[in-house]
Amino acid sequence: MRTDVHIVARFGRSPRIRSSGGLAVRQTGTDALHLISTAATPLGGDHVDITVEVEEGARLRLSTVAATIALPSLTERTSTMDWTVLVGAGADLAITPLPTIVAADADLVTSTTVRADPTSSVLIDERVQLGRHDEDGGRWQGRLYVDVDDLPALRHRLVLDSDGNPATSGERAVLSAFRYPDTDPAAVSERMIAARLRLDCGGSLTTVLGRSLTQIEQGVTDLS
Repeated sequence: MRTDVHIVARFGRSPRIRSSGGLAVRQTGTDALHLISTAATPLGGDHVDITVEVEEGARLRLSTVAATIALPSLTERTSTMDWTVLVGAGADLAITPLPTIVAADADLVTSTTVRADPTSSVLIDERVQLGRHDEDGGRWQGRLYVDVDDLPALRHRLVLDSDGNPATSGERAVLSAFRYPDTDPAAVSERMIAARLRLDCGGSLTTVLGRSLTQIEQGVTDLS
């Protein structure tokens, strides 16, 4: 199944929304939207394409009403999800979906491309866990490319694989958060695989690895 979502946030007006396939969008506040699953997606073979445009001076908070569960289909294990994010001058965007759970034998590939004006504010927060309760996980690949003022600000790729390197196979959950601008100093946890890195563009990238989403939260606390 193919799912397409297109959101345009405009200053002083309700967002313009178009969606088809396995996701719908509901307005839950003046500048708040939530994605709602209308079918089991992503399944193996599915492709989800989400475009978010925040025009000059607009503000948008985008989340989900529930965790996303990636499942294999009878014939395919790989599904894909692509985000295209455009943030205009003076605009303010936060994308903070609930975690994605990649079930056993599933393989989810996500790609997020952000083009932001230097006067905008952007938060992209992604959290992933391999496996449901007492279940072996699958595989997740995440790519995040960010341009600010038409200049490369970040090129980042993460892979979480329960069948991968034995030295890191115990790390089944990850947080990846890009924030722009961000004046907080760089930080590294002494207890976990967790770091906040300063970027030349004036933003930051926070990455936390752990055995569970609960442990991920401990890593975020360590960096605060």
